[in-house]
Amino acid sequence: MPKLAYLLAASHSGSTLLAMLLGAQPGACTGGELKATSLGDAASYRCSCRERILDCSFWQQVAGAMAARGYPGFEITRAGTNIFDIENPYIRRLLAPMYRGGSLETVRDLALSLSPAWRARLSDCNARNLALIESLLDVTGAGVVIDSSKVALRLKYLLRIPELDLRVIRMIRDGRAVALTYTDDWNFADSKDPSMRGGGTGIRRPAFGSMTAAAHTWKRSNESCDALTARLPASQWTVVRYEDLCADPASTLKRLGTFLDLDPNQVKLDFRASTPHVIGNGMRMDGSAEIRLDERWKSHLTRQDLGIFDAVAGKLNQRYGYG
Repeated sequence: MPKLAYLLAASHSGSTLLAMLLGAQPGACTGGELKATSLGDAASYRCSCRERILDCSFWQQVAGAMAARGYPGFEITRAGTNIFDIENPYIRRLLAPMYRGGSLETVRDLALSLSPAWRARLSDCNARNLALIESLLDVTGAGVVIDSSKVALRLKYLLRIPELDLRVIRMIRDGRAVALTYTDDWNFADSKDPSMRGGGTGIRRPAFGSMTAAAHTWKRSNESCDALTARLPASQWTVVRYEDLCADPASTLKRLGTFLDLDPNQVKLDFRASTPHVIGNGMRMDGSAEIRLDERWKSHLTRQDLGIFDAVAGKLNQRYGYG
């Protein structure tokens, strides 16, 4: 069975860094966020190799492997692997809330089951995801694909693919650091090179919003992730804290190697030794393989910012071990 390691987290929690590190390990590969969304203008979006993604030889090889599986003309910029990419307004409304778990997900499933368009969409989307995972394994010769898509609801439906051996890596980062990136992703969650920000376009995207909105989004995203992992068997998932990964990447990768059936004695830290081909956070465009803890929130968040975050999400952040 093709094997997928799914990184489950709130956005800007370090998933792109972990995906690139895991993808550099012998026997593993990654394309980053396989849901392939938020790419903006496909004509100008760049792969992490810095080629325009439509010109990247790696993704062209993947397209060839997809064609062999019955998907001619495949392009990663319109991969068809994102369940949310559907025009039907009824389905879009039902998919809008984050994963909730329990009876609420049962209600969502029942409502969606009434739509023939949804049943066809889910079947096609899951088939495309499986084909993309198999194609990545074929092109790279790896044994496991790392998907840093993060979204819990996407994972819910990937778990329904019976042909897939799926492992989940739950990633957590201090919510105050994540909230800072939400309020100013241009300066705190993108490439160090301004010309490579915005997917390699150098064009600044609209800011996320206020600290209140940022704190609510971080809280709700992590509650969604927790609700999903609560329904998984303990053998199918594990937790990684961003801060622990930065403090001791070798030990973290060794533990994850065991979890993913990789050789834990062959740990590689230079994730840029070979050219990566990754979709996701702007740090993928940087040239350095240095792993350094980013705690700029300590000097850039005001006392008012911290008070707002604590009022909204402080209890959950403390439960995760952040004082």
